[in-house]
Amino acid sequence: MGIAALVMWLLAAVAGAYLLIVWLANGGLRRQGTKVTRFPLTVVLGHPALAVVSLGAWVKFLQTARVAYAWSSFGVLAVVALLGFTLLTRWLTGRGGKHARGAEQHFPLIGVLAHGTVALLTFVLVLLTAIRAARGQP
Repeated sequence: MGIAALVMWLLAAVAGAYLLIVWLANGGLRRQGTKVTRFPLTVVLGHPALAVVSLGAWVKFLQTARVAYAWSSFGVLAVVALLGFTLLTRWLTGRGGKHARGAEQHFPLIGVLAHGTVALLTFVLVLLTAIRAARGQP
């Protein structure tokens, strides 16, 4: 299950990188100078940065089978998920209508759905694997 989580994680990273590229290509960084922004830069950059930190802990868990790495990875991943949920809700409230603004309005729905679905699967797999590791099950 640990390897399956890693595979899902990598798929989520690819989909997330695609969304980040779309955001940057449509002026995501240039629009950060305005007072009101749908996607604060700290959240946009913190989400993938913490995901990489969590992924590093997960790889260390897979290498060593130390439960502390699994739970550390999950803890950071929980923060990543909260940041991702923040981005999703901001995207949903601004998508389309008269309040849509910013580079995020260019996100394709399929990209957001793919990233969110694979990320959710990753979260669940990491949690289940950490629970199994804590119980001493392979």
